[in-house]
Amino acid sequence: MDRIRIVGGAELRGSIPISGAKNAALPLMTASLLTDDTVILDNVPRLSDVMQLLRILGNHGVDHSISGKRVGQESETGQTIQLSARQIVDTTAPYELVSRMRASFWVIAPLLARMGQAKVSLPGGCAIGTRPVDFYLMALERLGAKIEIEAGYVIATAKDGLKGAEIEFPKVTVGGTHTAVMAAVLAKGTTVIRNAAQEPEIGDLCALLVKMGARISGAGTSTITIDGASRLSGARHTVLPDRIETGTYAMAVAMAGGDVMLEGARPELLQKAFDTLTATGAEILATNEGVRVRRNGSGIAAVDVTTQPFPGFPTDLQAQFMALMTRAKGVSHIRETIFENRFMHVQELARFGAHIKLDGDLATVEGVPTLKGAPVMATDLRASVGLVIAALAAEGETMVHRVYHLDRGFEALEKKLSRCGAQVERLTG
Repeated sequence: MDRIRIVGGAELRGSIPISGAKNAALPLMTASLLTDDTVILDNVPRLSDVMQLLRILGNHGVDHSISGKRVGQESETGQTIQLSARQIVDTTAPYELVSRMRASFWVIAPLLARMGQAKVSLPGGCAIGTRPVDFYLMALERLGAKIEIEAGYVIATAKDGLKGAEIEFPKVTVGGTHTAVMAAVLAKGTTVIRNAAQEPEIGDLCALLVKMGARISGAGTSTITIDGASRLSGARHTVLPDRIETGTYAMAVAMAGGDVMLEGARPELLQKAFDTLTATGAEILATNEGVRVRRNGSGIAAVDVTTQPFPGFPTDLQAQFMALMTRAKGVSHIRETIFENRFMHVQELARFGAHIKLDGDLATVEGVPTLKGAPVMATDLRASVGLVIAALAAEGETMVHRVYHLDRGFEALEKKLSRCGAQVERLTG
């Protein structure tokens, strides 16, 4: 099993190209099930989750091709994927495929909308809380689907097709909003989704669907209105840059010190996190190339954070920010309001010498002058990169185990850090 070895202490200087967003690419790929024409996606990141979703889509009959690298491109340059669901050959998404990745459950909406039926295993993914699919199923039922759960599978049917309806989520849900949007675009009549998630990845999905012929208004707001279409066509779309990868590398610079240009980053996708980083003492500058992040030697200020749905501070940056706060001058408080089990990285950060106390959804972090390298183990995708950030500033060597979590969401991480001076290498076996 691969490991990543990091020797801390080096400042980061140079440039890092920001990849396409995993959290946008996966629903965009899933949307290819809605049409029998070809959907072309540019800037798709090279990640294990992307490959896993291609296997799942292939099981339904989706053909795909991946364009090879062009002259002058590096391995961290996004790829182009063509997806063609000309004929759906199977409306079942089996346990052995879906259990490996939660986002694969989203196939239920386009399969149901286009074929009138879907049988999808209950999902897997990171162990960061229960994250039930109740809201997904509630949205489908509002649109006229009949839902049954049998032997770990959700069986959804709509013999006469889905029908437009009012859907109001009791709390903001990104997955639920993705599901409702993909189901409603082929439903008969008008659908209004209230308390919809406002994440940029929702807007990116809606942008593709509009190119395909969907009639959608209000994307990016809490109310999305969709007038159902009889069919959708193919389209070409570029995946937006990954705001979580952007924030992660920005925090790495704030932690290790230095000066790095995050190429292609869009600051408007991450304003709350950048405001928070600025309060810690980092310098954030938007340019035509992307976002430049610098930190001088004045140290890191302690800042309190509460995770919230967009446009608030992202839960997917909580572990990375906690790593940064372990070296802050003073005490910080980090409240996790999105997932109830997303503090599993605390015990691993303690192995570096961090001082962190937990009380329910609140972590109190007392900054320490130095961290010491240690063997640590990744517990989920975002926690694993939080350990990498801590290791960059720790004295001595750190070995991060179970890095397959990293491969799910960070394209060419060790290459991107190494090109900026970090001592990072992957060890195989």
